[in-house]
Amino acid sequence: MSDRKRAVQARIYGKVQGVGYRIWAQGEATRFGLLGWVRNERDGSVTAWLTGADAAIAAMIERLRQGPPGAAVSRIDLEELETSITPEDFRIIA
Repeated sequence: MSDRKRAVQARIYGKVQGVGYRIWAQGEATRFGLLGWVRNERDGSVTAWLTGADAAIAAMIERLRQGPPGAAVSRIDLEELETSITPEDFRIIA
């Protein structure tokens, strides 16, 4: 596993609101030791900002593709970000 730090923003589309996606994503990110945030978007998508070890980010992206029970992810758009800003935890943004 790579220890290289990485930060990404993931925009998740499909049936991802009203199914507990944010609370599930927070639990998964915490389990992988990631920092950042997750929020609902007005267009029905969910955005997650993730920072941590490269291998943990890769594993989390695969989890985001699956989602919690009741979710149906149609696609994820990823954007690499600068890693200079590191949040203190992983939180849900209202």
